Order: sequence, then C-alpha cells, then structure tokens
Amino acid sequence: MRAFERLLRYAAVFTTSDEQTDAVPSTPGQLELANLLAKEMKELGIADASVDGHGYVVGHIPPTKGFEEKPRIGFIAHMDTAPDCTGKNVKPKLIPDYNGEDLCLGNGRKLTTAQFPHLKSLKGRTLITTDGSTLLGADDKAGIAEILTMAETLMEEDIPHGGISIAFTPDEEIGHGAALLDFSVFGADFAYTVDGGAENEIEYENFNAAKAVFEISGISVHPGESKNRMVNAALIACEIASMLPQAETPAHTEDREGFYHLTDISGDVEHAIIAYIVRDHDAGLFEAKLATLRLMEKVLNEKYGAGTVRLTITEQYRNMLEKIRPHMHIVETARRCIAAQGLSPVDRPVRGGTDGARLSFRGLPCPNLGTGGYAFHGPYEHISVEGMDVVVRILCAIVSAYAAGVFYS
Repeated sequence: MRAFERLLRYAAVFTTSDEQTDAVPSTPGQLELANLLAKEMKELGIADASVDGHGYVVGHIPPTKGFEEKPRIGFIAHMDTAPDCTGKNVKPKLIPDYNGEDLCLGNGRKLTTAQFPHLKSLKGRTLITTDGSTLLGADDKAGIAEILTMAETLMEEDIPHGGISIAFTPDEEIGHGAALLDFSVFGADFAYTVDGGAENEIEYENFNAAKAVFEISGISVHPGESKNRMVNAALIACEIASMLPQAETPAHTEDREGFYHLTDISGDVEHAIIAYIVRDHDAGLFEAKLATLRLMEKVLNEKYGAGTVRLTITEQYRNMLEKIRPHMHIVETARRCIAAQGLSPVDRPVRGGTDGARLSFRGLPCPNLGTGGYAFHGPYEHISVEGMDVVVRILCAIVSAYAAGVFYS
C-alpha cells in the first residue's frame, strides 16, 4: 500500500485534540485511530504493537539476524489534528497531474500561487487537498502513513536493518504528545519525528519558549474625584504593550528572530491581565527578553506603587539544538539520505516547539523530518502523493545507512 492511501484512510477519523480537558487522549477519536493503527501494525507483522492506557501506540520491528548490535532507531508521529480548524468529516480531494496554477478548493476558498508560491514546484504531481471546509490532517497523519509504509517496505523487501521502534502519540497539537511516552517500552537509542513540511527539510532547532503574564491591580475612584488617587489597571496594561519593541512581534520576524507575542489582554480599572508568549532560538537573547519583562515589572511598581504589577513567567520548552549537538550524526545521516533522493537538504529552524524538543530534553535525541505537506492547521492544507513516496524512501535510506554502519558526523 502506498503512503497516500493510508493517509486517506486515517483522514476519515476525527482526531482533533481538545485543550480544555486534562484527559489523555483528550478526545475519543484519537483512541479510535490508535486502535486502528495497532491492528494495522499487527497485520503488517509488528507483532507486539499495542495501545496503552493513554492512547500511545508502540511497536517494534526486531533487527535482521546479524544486525542486533546496530543502533535502534525510533520513528514517531502524532495522531491528533490541530483545534485551529475542524477536522471532522474531512473529504480529501485528489488532483492528478496538477497544472501548478491556482486551484478552487470549494466553500469559496482558493489555493493560489500568490499565497503559496511553492505550488508551481508541484506541477505534474498528484495533489491532495481539502474541500475547503476542514483541514486535511496531513499534520501528522501523513507522518504516520509514511512510517508504516516504510515499515511495510522494510519487511516486504527484506531490507537489512537494526531494531526499529515506532510510536504514535496523542495530543501533540496541545503540547502533551511527548509527555507520557515510556522510553523503557519504546527502547530506541535516538529517534526522528516525521512531522515537518517539505520532504527535503530537517529541523533540529526550535524556540526557547516561555509564557509571561502581567496581572495588574488598580484603584477605582469616581472619575470626578480621582486626581492623584485612581490607578487604572487597563491603562497600565496598554502601557506595558507600548514598552515592548514594536518590531519584535510574530508579524515582523522570521527565521531565527525572536519575538514577544501578545496573546490576550483584558480588564477594567480595578484589574487587568496582559499575557505574552516569548520566543527566541538564541538562549542568551531569550534570557535577555525575560530580563526585559522583569525590569518592566520593577519600573512600573516603582511608578505606581509596590504590588501594582505582578509578573509570572512560566518556561514552556527549550531549544533542542542543545541536546542534538552532541549527536549530530542523526542530522547528517538524514541530510545525506535526503540528498540521495536528488534533493537539496534544507535545515529549517522551527518557529515553534515540537515533540522532538520535549523528547530530546527527556533524553531521546530527536530531530524532525518533513512529511511533504504544506499549509498545516487550516483548509489550505495540501500534500502530494509523490512527495509522500519520497519521504518513505528517505526513511528507508536512513534505516539502511545505520544498518550498514555508515554514520556521518
């Protein structure tokens, strides 16, 4: 079975995650897909495939005889789709021999080359799109499909390999995907998440990240008698926003440039809250951003009175480069295998977080590979049949490289 055929099957299962619950998995559809995947894995010959109590699917392909001492490689993808756009009743559309031009999806939506210039490079391929009313779910059901197609290829073609560990996780889109993966069960020396964009991409850098919330306590006095008495919490919230660099926002930054992102502001005279997420790839610049926020808290309390402004900073995740750097053979092997497909490898810093970052900091070095998909999390999401085939070949090539003892540094 080709990878795209698996994607079409998985897309039919409603697996949107729900950040309003603490349950794992957060939605029942993820468990439905988990059970479907475990059954399929067993049919492929992955005898120990199982689903644990939190919906994590784990299975192993034993090493080829004589290859028991080769590194044990893990491959990971997630089952949930993003809550940003509905993933219910997904109806994928296949466009054979795509002409590289603007494409009407349906529901008044159009996939345009102006908005997505890479579409021209997909000319001649079979494109898989949405009908304009839902997301597609290639993030990350394409990754699941590619991993299982790789597994099928290894076993059907008797390709020599070391031990292979496979895991499909729930709730990645709401930040919980790596939290409960049992490493003692998974049993890999290192791993790759297959959860990125174009098939030639490899990601091993991500943001350092924190959430920063300013809580402001004001003093409400009748406006007719408020001179030198009123402290307007809502105005102080606006003042906080004005104190930060106006160019350091997501709308003005790219690549490795960090930002302060205002996510929420609410309040009145007596009480207000203004919340940010803070991001930077560079650890020093990240700490400097947090220091700026702490200085703002200090300055405002000196201006308006002690206790007026209270800042709470919550660290969310760190740049996985710190943990990948001692194991760069993982990255270089992937680069060589991508290049072997006639592609130019692209190292892309992730402007966000990944399961790979969390897994790396838990002790499992884990860069991210592309799936061949684009425009995730919305109705413009698309992928190509041929791109998915390329990813499968890259995954098989990585397995073969480690089986052959070809480690790049």
